[in-house]
Amino acid sequence: MEAFFSVVDLDGVFAHIPEFSRVGTETVPLTGALGRILAGDLHADADLPPFSRSTMDGYAVRASTTFGASEGNPAYLNVAGAIAMGESSDFSLGPGECARIATGGMLPGGADAVVMIEHTERLDERDVGGTIEVYRSVAPGRHVIQRGEDVQNGAVLLAGGRRLRSQEIGLLAAFGFESVPVHRRPVIGILSTGDEVVSIGENPGPGQIRDINTHTLSGLIREAGGDPQSFGIVTDDYKNLRSGVEKALAVSDMVLVSGGSSVGTRDFTIDVFSDLPESAILVHGISISPGKPTILARIGGRAVWGLPGHVVSAMVVFSQVVRPFIDHVSGTASAEGRPIRRIQARLSRNIASAQGRIDFIRVRLTEREGEVRAEPILGKSGLIHTMVKADGLVAVGMNTEGLDRDAVVSVIPV
Repeated sequence: MEAFFSVVDLDGVFAHIPEFSRVGTETVPLTGALGRILAGDLHADADLPPFSRSTMDGYAVRASTTFGASEGNPAYLNVAGAIAMGESSDFSLGPGECARIATGGMLPGGADAVVMIEHTERLDERDVGGTIEVYRSVAPGRHVIQRGEDVQNGAVLLAGGRRLRSQEIGLLAAFGFESVPVHRRPVIGILSTGDEVVSIGENPGPGQIRDINTHTLSGLIREAGGDPQSFGIVTDDYKNLRSGVEKALAVSDMVLVSGGSSVGTRDFTIDVFSDLPESAILVHGISISPGKPTILARIGGRAVWGLPGHVVSAMVVFSQVVRPFIDHVSGTASAEGRPIRRIQARLSRNIASAQGRIDFIRVRLTEREGEVRAEPILGKSGLIHTMVKADGLVAVGMNTEGLDRDAVVSVIPV
């Protein structure tokens, strides 16, 4: 079809992301919120910590009373009291006074720093009422976390659109959130196409292969926070493919059709997509390798993809093209300005590339003499072992003919 050769670049594909709606929301227990996307802003209803506390075992002091203290000229302070973990201080320090305090203990009134116990010496055995020598001065705030220093009352605790990791779960626990509003996991339907494809429980006959893509794509969808739903293997038949896509659309937020995206007399994917109600072909061909013949359609407001049948191509297209769409419909905040995980490495050999497209090169990462090296793994897009060996991808730009050995590259983990 003529549209196949009207390839667009990645920016042209990503321009369609806002056309798709986000999934709905639900409330889940905090214990089940790991990896979920927060559905709205959450605000702090108190200061964290709720009181100024010590980060060391030692003595709470007024910092000014220790200025100039040294081993040759110690400061002498009277011990006005002792504060244990979990206890509130019911007294304030006067001039020349200190208080014995444990890590996590609440600072008494008048204290603004803590002297480590290693920098003091008791002049008698009394915990309270005795005298200590201080051999090192401390500045205000030393070994202390001030009230509200972590989070202040009324502040945005977490912004909507954030994926909840262990650290966010801990923060929510600190404020007593037993449940949180999150976006529902998007259901992503998967269909594998091809007369040659059989289920993994079958022994392939002559010219047949097991269905790899359903299982690799399912794993990638789970990693992206989605819920994969397989609709089986569809033969190279217009009627069967249309029926399968319609079934998937009925219950899915997005659909992936693996295979049938290239030009061929038996590839009906583009015809099925075009003929379904409320459909529009947005992309048929992307200037990347592998993955050029990828199709993106909007059908009934949902993204429907025609992915290459070769497993490596399908996996690369998913990670570099489909994944941002899943992030969007999942409720993830805009990627603009967010840090993206990359690994800097030095190429171990030259990489050849054709201009006019982005080449995604599979690489293995090794460490040599304290430096990370990226070793290109060469192989055709139908060879899954090249992805098994790979630790990441290196994107060679559209206007670049290749990369030289020892060039520093940014590796996208896979």
